[in-house]
Amino acid sequence: MIGTPRYKEPVRGQRLQPLDVIAGFPVRPGFYRTNGATPGNGGVSFTIGSHHATGCTLLLFHPHEKEPYARLPYPDTYRIGNIYSMFVYGLKIEDFEYAFQFDGPYDEREGHRFDKNAIILDPYAKAVTEQRGWGEKFEDGYVYKARVVENNFDWGKKKQLENNLEDMVIYEMHVRGFTMDPSSGVTARGTFEGIREKIPYLKELGVNAVELMPIFEFDEMGSAREHNGQTLVDYWGYNTVCYFAPNTSYSYVQEHNHEGDELKRLIRELHDNGIEVLLDVVFNHTAEGNELGPVFSFKGIDNKTFYMLTPEGYYYNFSGCGNTMNCNDPIVRRYIMDCLSYWVIEYRVDGFRFDLASILSRDKNGVPMENPPLLESLAFDEILSGVKLIAEAWDAGGLYQVGTFPSWNRWAEWNGRYRDDMRRFLKSDDGMAPAAVARITGSRDIYDPLVRGQSASVNFLTCHDGFTLYDLYSYNVKHNESNGWNNTDGDNNGNSWNCGCEGDTDDPEVEKLRRRMVKNAFATLLCSRGPAMFFAGDEFCNTQKGNNNAYCQDNEISWLDWNRKEKYREVYDFARFMIHFRMAHPVLRKPTAPASCGFADISYHHGRAWNADCGNNARLIGLIYAGKNDAGEDDLVYVGINTYWETLGTGFPDPPAGYRWMLVADTMRGGALPEAEPLLAGRYDMGSRSVIIMVIEKIKPGD
Repeated sequence: MIGTPRYKEPVRGQRLQPLDVIAGFPVRPGFYRTNGATPGNGGVSFTIGSHHATGCTLLLFHPHEKEPYARLPYPDTYRIGNIYSMFVYGLKIEDFEYAFQFDGPYDEREGHRFDKNAIILDPYAKAVTEQRGWGEKFEDGYVYKARVVENNFDWGKKKQLENNLEDMVIYEMHVRGFTMDPSSGVTARGTFEGIREKIPYLKELGVNAVELMPIFEFDEMGSAREHNGQTLVDYWGYNTVCYFAPNTSYSYVQEHNHEGDELKRLIRELHDNGIEVLLDVVFNHTAEGNELGPVFSFKGIDNKTFYMLTPEGYYYNFSGCGNTMNCNDPIVRRYIMDCLSYWVIEYRVDGFRFDLASILSRDKNGVPMENPPLLESLAFDEILSGVKLIAEAWDAGGLYQVGTFPSWNRWAEWNGRYRDDMRRFLKSDDGMAPAAVARITGSRDIYDPLVRGQSASVNFLTCHDGFTLYDLYSYNVKHNESNGWNNTDGDNNGNSWNCGCEGDTDDPEVEKLRRRMVKNAFATLLCSRGPAMFFAGDEFCNTQKGNNNAYCQDNEISWLDWNRKEKYREVYDFARFMIHFRMAHPVLRKPTAPASCGFADISYHHGRAWNADCGNNARLIGLIYAGKNDAGEDDLVYVGINTYWETLGTGFPDPPAGYRWMLVADTMRGGALPEAEPLLAGRYDMGSRSVIIMVIEKIKPGD
């Protein structure tokens, strides 16, 4: 009969029924718009795309098994465009692991590296198997597989904090290194739970944001090697294996099919304590490396799409790590957008710091673009509209964009010039005073506040990459011999100074000077306009023994030694004082309502009142921030910095009528004063290499 339907009409309101049987499993087309493995009513949808593949097979494994127990080739009818999607009935998520195989051309010059026998990890996997135990070396033949994750975490009714970036003091930390040393005193050492145990400490310190070094799944043993009896690993984690999965070795408890819950609990509790969470993300390269590296994900899915390739089919290496992601390709761009949106929606992350972000501005041939599509998409995405976007505005290919990173008035930058100029000024290099004044007052010569606002310059003196703050004043040169590269790795231009003795010393005068230099650094950083960032442990003089590239050191070199918190208690107390002082004085962070007394937002008093010309050879600078505090009252803060090796007198203007200057800190005298002291004369002798801070106070009857 003409018009007889091929299939029986579905019953309305009934769940979708299988249409085919493959390898013994009832199946039907899956959820084409939802990439990855998605549980549904009665089974799981598996969706993945490839522009150049000619076929795709789903592999199902029993947990921990090497060989699949089922292979399900996608029928041609289950492919729409370049998307393969299949819903498989009868699967329980706790009973299986999965991966893929792709068929297609192998032609290196054309950029194709398909291998129908290679087992390929789902790039949208929410958990990667067999990565649970940190430091476990897998036997030959191991392959990455994925696990389906059930998401039913209860976030409650609280929304994200959405603090202004310029008001933030960011604490950069390594998840493992923060609490791995026994001196941390936590139960769950080296884990997300370990950080949660330390939230009271973070609250006491006063920081309002933590920046976690890479937490996306990485294989710390992927490049493991032995050197002098020590196992060196990929400790930092900048070689990503999967961008949607948290590093399961960072969880204290086993979370099969609930991976990420421990991290979510940490983020929720940090938010409850007013602390935002930023993630350090690495989209510039992957752990697959160059043409000599493994094939476990993007290479086997669509090498030509995901990586920048030379005309000969080799990998451009603007990352310094073997390959470079082709971030402005539309497919790769969508992948990155999907990833970041996922972390904001499912983990309530507050922002991202993009490693070697200048790569994200290059086209497929590596040429910098004026308006990179990816960076523009991130700037205007609606899901990401409330999160912080922070660029490390350079790459390993020589592209340096500090101050010129494409921003759409949305991106902030790690201000590398702040780090370099201020390090040089604080150790008293010639000719650095004018640059120091510019950096302290917001680097307005680099970031026009009318265009970039008040938060474009993320100011820092230290981060994971380079010397710790204590080592900055304990070593003239790097000491990376334990990394196994004959001390050839790491930055050779750290602008450090050992205060007269290289490394450890029993000289009390050298040690006293080092402590003062660390305090000077904290005072200067936290009195600089723009968001501030420092590396975990700097507040109590943590040391890496001169190693300025500890990327491979999973040991006492990288782990925080919490015993130093008591040994350097005076430094910790001053760092804490400065953080709380910054929070109490909005004028340190940004322009406020004008002060009624007539003082300008920023005025200069280099050595004497109202002297705006510090001169190239100056070692002493002084400035006043003026505006209103949170109570609407006039607030003036004077900051004086003497980097000279002798005492220098400095002048400052008369206070407004009815007020007096109060000295609240002098690093030559130990830091914060037990009680603020009135300064009646307009001059003060600043000790060698010291910082002073004054505020105004209303004169009360009888004072």
